[in-house]
Amino acid sequence: MRTTFRTERNVFTNKDVFKEGYDPDEILERDEEISEYIGYLEDALFGETPKNIIVYGNTGVGKTVVTDHVTQMLSSEAERRDEGVDIHVVKVNCGHHTSSYQAAVALVNEMRRATDREEIGKGYGFADAMDMLYSEVERREGTVYVILDEIDFLGDDDQILYELPRASANDYVERSHVGVIGISNDYTYRDNLSSKVKDTLQEDEIKFPPYDAAELRTILEDRADKGMKEDVLDGAVIPKCAAISARDSGSARQAIDLLREAGNVADADGRDEVGETDVDEAVTRVERGRLKDGIRDLTAHGKCILLSLARAYGRQETPLRLKELLPVYERVARGAGSDPLGEHRVRDHLADLTMLGFVEQRRTNKGRAGGQFYQYDLSVDAEAVFEVVSE
Repeated sequence: MRTTFRTERNVFTNKDVFKEGYDPDEILERDEEISEYIGYLEDALFGETPKNIIVYGNTGVGKTVVTDHVTQMLSSEAERRDEGVDIHVVKVNCGHHTSSYQAAVALVNEMRRATDREEIGKGYGFADAMDMLYSEVERREGTVYVILDEIDFLGDDDQILYELPRASANDYVERSHVGVIGISNDYTYRDNLSSKVKDTLQEDEIKFPPYDAAELRTILEDRADKGMKEDVLDGAVIPKCAAISARDSGSARQAIDLLREAGNVADADGRDEVGETDVDEAVTRVERGRLKDGIRDLTAHGKCILLSLARAYGRQETPLRLKELLPVYERVARGAGSDPLGEHRVRDHLADLTMLGFVEQRRTNKGRAGGQFYQYDLSVDAEAVFEVVSE
């Protein structure tokens, strides 16, 4: 056990390049998507009405980092040109602002923060928040691109997508234009939009496919060059991290996490070489970390239902029918200071948890005497559930 701080690390030179928020100087293996993006965005450089865009792809395939990259390119190009076109970009994450109202307030505050003006609270109605948002857009006297990351978290509340594209037509803004860029993990997101939003948005689509193993190797080699010492990686480490991630999700984020954790395993052991067995241990660590992140992202009632199942699982009482789970869930919800949901909404949450892989749903047939019904069981590590909920 170490009792002093090290003066030098065995594996890493810069761990920051492995962090999720790292902004690479060059975007690798996404040339086609960048080119397509540029084609849709460049109308704004000629003072024309900006196009609305929805970007689709699984988690970790570069949607957000490419969006940030190309919109920064767009803003920089507008500043460089002499045509007098001003382009501004404002971005919010709908995973943190899950209604049109919350997203509108967040956008107002992002724009006010950029000009050192006082932010607004949450004591306004949606119409008031939108009026303030239009005022902020009008102050820019140019084209404002509104980026709504994780837009699918808005769910059925898509009113902001109806209002923003109509800002100029409804004379809410006169000296500015508004374009919407939505980023979604759900390829079916548009199908769930209301008809009026579909007619108003009329968006172009950009789809980001999963990375293949060769593309992931290129990305990992770049990160290793920037963040690890020379010759610390066994020749099989990067191909193995890339192959595992390509088979699982095609996610660069997963591949980078695996490489980082493999390095952490070797570093913690005091070794200056990372081998294949370190990748095996990294897989366990990363999967547990992803599970915890997924639990953290659940709604409060989703957590309560999952915790209820975890407690029943710990007492070896699962699988449970819904009517057996409800009293357990009601106690947990009240203990968390929430009013319990009704049976129908709990069933909806269980369906969502099953789809996400947290819960196993089993159909049971007891014949004429007992009928058919569903039972529910926990399909993830109960200890991870307890750890996250206790946080």
